[in-house]
Amino acid sequence: MPDIVDIAVGAGAFKTLVTAVQVAGLVDTLKSPGPFTVFAPNDEAFAQLPPGTVTSLVQNPPQLARILCFHVVPGRYKQADLARVGSLNSVEGAPIPFYCAEGVFEVKNATVLAADIEADNGIIHVLDRVILMG
Repeated sequence: MPDIVDIAVGAGAFKTLVTAVQVAGLVDTLKSPGPFTVFAPNDEAFAQLPPGTVTSLVQNPPQLARILCFHVVPGRYKQADLARVGSLNSVEGAPIPFYCAEGVFEVKNATVLAADIEADNGIIHVLDRVILMG
């Protein structure tokens, strides 16, 4: 089974995320055994950010890495698991709240477009927005 990075590269809808992970130096981490649960904003999610935001982040790898680490929690969590816990601390350290009810699955202020994508080293949930700490 492919790992988290290979799935993101192969999907074709995560070009911005894959580039950001490369610039932030997180490829080896996300290819490691983990397991990790990744909340992966698609390209459309990054396109919703204010103009110039992605360029600014790429020019500031430590800040970019911090934001990307907020999209990852240690462990393998499917949608049903997240519905039970309500929130988990991200790799960045800040808590990420989850809302699952009546067919809606939200992660902080983002809607999950696709849940429970299995990878060799974790689970991927596709988001319609980039989530930020605070």
